[in-house]
Amino acid sequence: MTAGIVIAVIGSFAFAAAAVLQALGADQVAQRAAVREERRQSSKAHPSLRSTVATMLTVPFLVGFVFDIVGFVATILSARLIPLFLSQTIISARLVATALLAMVVLHVRLAVRDWIAGTVVVVSLVLLAVSAGREGTENERWMHWAVLIAGPLLFGLGLLCMRMLHRHIAAATGLMAGAVFGVMAIASRIVDGLDTLDPVAMFTDPALYALLFSGIGGFYLFTVALQTGSVNGAAAALVVGQTVLPGAVGIVFLGDVTRAGWGPVAIVAFIAAVAGGVALASSGAVTAVESADATNMPTGYGHPPRETRRMSD
Repeated sequence: MTAGIVIAVIGSFAFAAAAVLQALGADQVAQRAAVREERRQSSKAHPSLRSTVATMLTVPFLVGFVFDIVGFVATILSARLIPLFLSQTIISARLVATALLAMVVLHVRLAVRDWIAGTVVVVSLVLLAVSAGREGTENERWMHWAVLIAGPLLFGLGLLCMRMLHRHIAAATGLMAGAVFGVMAIASRIVDGLDTLDPVAMFTDPALYALLFSGIGGFYLFTVALQTGSVNGAAAALVVGQTVLPGAVGIVFLGDVTRAGWGPVAIVAFIAAVAGGVALASSGAVTAVESADATNMPTGYGHPPRETRRMSD
C-alpha cells in the first residue's frame, strides 16, 4: 500500500513539473506574442510551425516531456498497487503541485481560495489513504476487451464534442479526456504479463493496446480541450473524468475495498478531493500553466477563434 501511494505521489508531482516546465518553454519562445496575434487574426487559429518546433526544442519542454513519461509510468504502477479510487485521485491532485510550482517558477500569485482548495485536497487524500483497503485482484476476460472498446469509444465521443458543441466545448472535451485516462488506469490494473514480465501474455492481451491508445488519446483530447475553450473548465472536467470512472469501476468490477468501517470516510474524502481539485482548476496559477502549455501546440480543431480562447476565472 505504502509503495503504491508513494509512486502515485511521484507521478502527480511529475505531471505537475512537466506542465510547468513546458509552460516555461513556451514562455521562452520569442514568437509567442506574434502567435497569439496571429491566432486572433487568422481564421485557422493555429500557431506557426516555427513557433511550435521552437517550443518543443527548448530545454524546459524536453525535460518536461521526460517528466510526462515518469508520470505515465507512475500511473500504471500505482494502479496495480493500490485501489483505483485512491491512485487516480492522487494523480489528479497534480493541480496542487502545479499551483505550487507555478508560484515558484512562473511567479504566479495564489489566492486565498487556492490555498483553501489545496488544503482540502491534501487533507482529503490523507483520509482517503487511511481509509483505503486492499486493491482488487478480480477481473474477467471480458474486461480486457471492454477497455479496448471503451477507450476508442470515449475518444470518439470527445471528437464529437469538439465538432458538435457550441457551448462548454472545453469542459465536455476535458471530461472525455479524463474518462479516457481513466480507461488507461483500468487497463493498467488488468493487463497480463506485467508482474512476471511475460512478453507473450502482455502483447496478446487487448488491455495493453487499450492502455497505449488511451494514454495517447487522453493526452490529445486534453491538449485540444485547452485550445478550444475555457482552460479552467477543461482542467476541472479532467479531474472529474479521471477519478470518478476508474474509482467506480475499481469498486464494482475489480474488487477494490475500503477498510472495515471506513467506507463513509472514504466517500466523503473522495468527494472532497474531487471538489477541491475542481475548485483549484480555476486557480490563476493552473490557468497560466495550462494555457501557456497549449499556446504553441499545433491546433486547427474545434470552432473559429471567436469561440476558442475564452478564459474564465
